[in-house]
Parts: sequence; C-alpha cells; structure tokens
Amino acid sequence: MLRIENVSYSYDTEAVLENIDLRIQRREHVAIIGESGCGKSTLLKIIYGLMDLEQGEIYWEDEPVLGPRSMLVPGAPFMKYLSQDFDLMPFTSVTENISEYLSVFYPKELKERTQELLEMIELTDFANTKVKNLSGGQQQRVALARVLAQKPEILLLDEPFSHIDNFLKNGLRRNIFKYLKDNGITCIVATHDYQDVLPFTDRVVVLKDKTVMAKGKPLDLYKNPRSLYIASLFGEANSISIDVLKSYANTKRKIIVYAHEFRVSGNSGIPTVVHTSYPMGPTIWLREKQKMGSLCSSIPTKNYLRTKRSFLM
Repeated sequence: MLRIENVSYSYDTEAVLENIDLRIQRREHVAIIGESGCGKSTLLKIIYGLMDLEQGEIYWEDEPVLGPRSMLVPGAPFMKYLSQDFDLMPFTSVTENISEYLSVFYPKELKERTQELLEMIELTDFANTKVKNLSGGQQQRVALARVLAQKPEILLLDEPFSHIDNFLKNGLRRNIFKYLKDNGITCIVATHDYQDVLPFTDRVVVLKDKTVMAKGKPLDLYKNPRSLYIASLFGEANSISIDVLKSYANTKRKIIVYAHEFRVSGNSGIPTVVHTSYPMGPTIWLREKQKMGSLCSSIPTKNYLRTKRSFLM
C-alpha cells in the first residue's frame, strides 16, 4: 500500500497542497484530476521523491519515500515516473532507448522484451530511427515504453497521452492500461482528460483549492457529481435551478445536467435561443440563452432546429 499522510507543499510562500491524505492499494489504478495548477504534477513529484516534504510522510508498504535531502539519486527505486518532459536519449534509436535498462547478459530476453514494447506502442517501423527525428507524440510513446521496460512496482504518469494523436490515443490507452493490470503494476495518473479516467481507473481523486475535494469510483463521481466543478472535469455541464426545469417546483435547489443529457422538445421545457453552434459531426454543440442565464447542450445534428429556437428538456 502507498500511504500519503498529511502532506503539504509550497513554492516559495504560495501553498500548492495542504493536508493531503491518501491510501492507494497494490495493483490499484488511481487518477488524479483537477484544473490546471491544482497541484497534480507536484503531488506526483512528491510521491516519487523529487521534492523534500515540508509536512507529512509517504510510505510504500513500510518503506519511507524520501526526498533529495536524504537520497543521493532522487526518486524511489521501486517507482518510475513519466513526466511531461520525456527524458529520452535523442541521438540513439528507439530500440536503444527502450532497452537501456534491460540486461545485456540475457540477449534473447532483451530482444523479445524490446519487441513486445515496440508492438505495444505501435512503433515497430521506427525501431532503428533516432529519437530526435520523431514527432512529439512518437517520443511520448517511446518514453512510455522506456518506463514500462523497467517493470516498476508503481508507475506515476503525468498527462501520459497529451502529445499523441486521437487516431492512436484510444488504442494506446487500451494497450498500456491492460499491460499494467496484467502485470500487477500500481498506477497513478495525473490527467485532465476524462477518457484516461472513466474506462481505465479504479478510483478518482479530485484536487481543488490545494486539497482533496472528492474521491471515489469514476462512474460514481461522473453520475453523481457533488458540484459543477467535478462535473466539468468529465465534460460540459450546467447547474440549473429545479424551478426552471419544473415551473411547479417550489425550490431554488440546483441540479447538474450534462450537455448531452438535454433533448429537444416540441412545445415544453426550457425555452432557449441558440446564439452559437459548433458542429461536431454526429452531434452539434450549442451555447444557448434562456431567461435565467446561459446553457450548453449537445444534441444530434439531425435534431438541430434551423430557426435556432427550441425547448430543451
């Protein structure tokens, strides 16, 4: 188990994290999500031991995770950390980068393992290409394979698919997270992309205002968000007073409605006027005005009213 106990951290005099307490089980996959600047990357660096703790303690099982003041080479040996800076060897090949930490005393295993990882990241055709000649997305894939080659007990990923084209991203996600599960590797991923979270993680930790705002199973937080902030991390969302949805309701209590949950109605619901539309293929994303403010909705393109007037239910 990874234990993060009462951890706080500041840059100069500005607090970034305050009193963070988390328990992460072996083989568990946990996502840390939140707005830019909320401390996701800082928390990963602290967990890895790249920063000295101002307050609190971190343990993997019974072994403390120590910072640069105590470690000649920062970074816990049983963990690997993939940052947004890939830390590759630019003038050597993809194969050499991936196999750097594999034993040359077992050439057959080295070759098989390297080939397995090349196939996982779908770069077999670039095996002998120098890293400096790869695109940013390709370099990120090499960096992923490089840390996986070392078979860590815990893998820390900071925005691991941010540079990768959508064409490849979904398949790569499936390959990587399946590999981690199959090999029993504990994974903590800091991300702003909910598609890294919903299908692949066991638990989500939401950071806001320097602290843990919420934590739970991904679908539980998605279906029952406690706030508009949490909902917005999973997609476009609205906070709407119940009496706007139901005129007979005598309450100002608000509920959260995702953009895709709206439906166009012929003659009842919330009267709106579309002021901006964004075609998205099978759906069209709309910004609309209604008497209580603005809404965002996402409806099938075929249901979009050319009059730009509709009722939303």
